[in-house]
Amino acid sequence: MTEGVIWKKILFFALPIFFGNLFQQLYNTADSLIVGNFLGSEALAAVSSSGNLIFLLVGFFNGIAVGAGVVIARYYGARNSEQVQLAAHTTVAFGLAASVLLTAIGVLLAPQILIWMGTPLEVLGLSTEYFRIYFAGSLGFIMYNIFVGILQAAGDSRHPLIYLVISSLINIVLDLIFVAGLHLGVGSAAFATIVSQLVSAALCWRRLLKVQDVYRIEPKKIRFSKPMLKLIIQYGLPSGLQNSIIGFANVVVQANINAFGQMAMAGCGAFSKIEGFGFLPITSFTMALTTFVGQNLGAREFERTRKGARFGILCSMVIAEVIGILIYVGAPWLIAAFNRDPQVIAYGTDRARTSALFFFLLAFSHCMAAILRGAGKSTVPMLVMLLTWCAARVTFITLVVKLVNSIQVVFWAYPLTWLMSSVIFFYYYRKVDWMHAFDNQ
Repeated sequence: MTEGVIWKKILFFALPIFFGNLFQQLYNTADSLIVGNFLGSEALAAVSSSGNLIFLLVGFFNGIAVGAGVVIARYYGARNSEQVQLAAHTTVAFGLAASVLLTAIGVLLAPQILIWMGTPLEVLGLSTEYFRIYFAGSLGFIMYNIFVGILQAAGDSRHPLIYLVISSLINIVLDLIFVAGLHLGVGSAAFATIVSQLVSAALCWRRLLKVQDVYRIEPKKIRFSKPMLKLIIQYGLPSGLQNSIIGFANVVVQANINAFGQMAMAGCGAFSKIEGFGFLPITSFTMALTTFVGQNLGAREFERTRKGARFGILCSMVIAEVIGILIYVGAPWLIAAFNRDPQVIAYGTDRARTSALFFFLLAFSHCMAAILRGAGKSTVPMLVMLLTWCAARVTFITLVVKLVNSIQVVFWAYPLTWLMSSVIFFYYYRKVDWMHAFDNQ
């Protein structure tokens, strides 16, 4: 990504990520669609409310993986083959250790966290069943993210797309068999997900074993390098902490939604699946921007870095806003696809029409965070997002809900805090030299 036409490099790198994320969102949504239509609103509430708790537990390790990708992209752009090898094998070793740890944490602690979140008793059993089975398959989704991070850091976004399409189709077919056909319950939906994730991880692993490039993985070399692990953690820890603390904040938000009952959980959960589609261009361009910035700063192409950052931000904001407008208009019909209960539709539509028109702010904040991570300044987005998306959001909800007992308070917390983070990021981007974090390393 250090040579050629900038917009083509970013766009052609982002497009496979976009389609990969589209398929991933489709199979995540398939869980809720199939469960909501065949098992009812209680099962839909149990599955749809899973996102925040999953992000809380998985986010930390994925943040470290982001740091690993930044390091690999940097050395790959600088053509430093030895360091690329060291970083890739250390990253795989970290992923294996993280998988074991997350399995234990998820299986043991998920039930207690669900109780703490105020999950209604009528869905607590179903939620516990779903989470425990999901986290029993931690190896699949942790290693898939680790492997994809290595491939994308080296500029390969095409193969992860192919593997994700395959696993998405497997997940949908298994959902239809287990849930729609055999009526095995929400646990079978979680089982279908972990099987499909293990398949995608295995396909990525096969690619990394066979690729003829400096990031090729050799099993006998998988071990921790203390200096490299320290560097990976240095750039990944802020992202990991940010993900976990924001995940914690979102769990607090989910607890406030839970207080409004099962129908609110189902409606907001259904919207979260739809909202995931709005995030697709954001996620695609953020991954592309982190790799683009990391490689080009490694090659000391500063002006190219700046031009690529501007292009990525503009495209992400425009596309995200167009999707937001479509969601705003079509919200009632989209929510009804998950469950036709009028209350579920009303809650989901209300949630959509509060935040969808502000997706451009979310896109800007995520793009800025991705650019700064690629530049090695991952502490900055961590602090900004902890201040706005965590502290300010939770404080706003906690104080205002006591004065105005309305779920609208929870809904408005999101666009208001997106605005706060965007203002801070814009100031930092214009006033601070963010391109030279790697110069002394």
